[in-house]
Amino acid sequence: MSHLHEVGLRTGDCLEILSVDLLEEQAEIVESFRELASRLGIQLGWHYDLDLAWVGSQLGDLSGVRILDAGAGTGVLQWWMADRGAEVVSVDRLDRADLSGRFRLAYRIRGLRPDDLLPTWKLIPYRLSPTDRSLAARIRAALRAAATTLLEPIRPKAPGRVTLHRGDLDILPHLEDATFDVIVSISALEHNEVENIPGVVAELERVLKPGGLLLVTMSAARDDDWFHEPSASWCLTEDSLHRIFALSPESRSNFSEYDSLFEEIRASKTLQQRLAPMFYQSESSGMPRGIWDPQYQPVGVRKRIESIHSKPGIYGR
Repeated sequence: MSHLHEVGLRTGDCLEILSVDLLEEQAEIVESFRELASRLGIQLGWHYDLDLAWVGSQLGDLSGVRILDAGAGTGVLQWWMADRGAEVVSVDRLDRADLSGRFRLAYRIRGLRPDDLLPTWKLIPYRLSPTDRSLAARIRAALRAAATTLLEPIRPKAPGRVTLHRGDLDILPHLEDATFDVIVSISALEHNEVENIPGVVAELERVLKPGGLLLVTMSAARDDDWFHEPSASWCLTEDSLHRIFALSPESRSNFSEYDSLFEEIRASKTLQQRLAPMFYQSESSGMPRGIWDPQYQPVGVRKRIESIHSKPGIYGR
């Protein structure tokens, strides 16, 4: 068991390699994410149960809390937070203007700018437009879009809201300074060029309120930074993460347990059995062709942006 996790040191800035103990200790939270992902047709990364448990367990009451989900894609965390009343701004370089009806029917969603999200009725001609899909498939998609257009106004929605924005995380000109109570990011920042990651972190901190909380998961390395080709992501050492996030020397870390924690992940039958179908279909993933052979392990970065006005909030101390 990770000593950092065991003694509950998540109340301060820290680097925490994510232990498989989270699967049991945060079983209710893990199950809530997995149930929602299944309902929305979202496949989870091989270590996402750990990432989501680590982040979700630190968020507390989210009603009315303004949160930036950095590198969100169509991932489950933004919808989970909206289910709990959060006001989420979801940023990704992925174009999500044609977001599927299954999300539109369950959530209040808008675009930060007009081209960030198509109006639902525009999905009908969009789905019919020529692609490499067969005409029959396009007609079926257009019919689903028509049904969504009719049902969207009358379907009950989650209490929170998700605002989509397409953009790069290292420059967010449409987001004002000190706007967010919390910033979360699940296994996204490591997909930037390593020399650009400090700029991404600086931009995220710019839009975080004084006293706000930054919760990021990335990939850990023991001795040297290295690039994992199949998942196109950087694995970073303790020293690199300290430097990138400008953590104080007093920030707590469990990197001394790197090897034992990694062995626990490699031996985890639960994580292996939960490997999503997408991993069996591709060489370009964190677990190529579904062969269970973890090459890296997830690490959480927690940082509070301090201010003389900071005080304990509803999302942790």
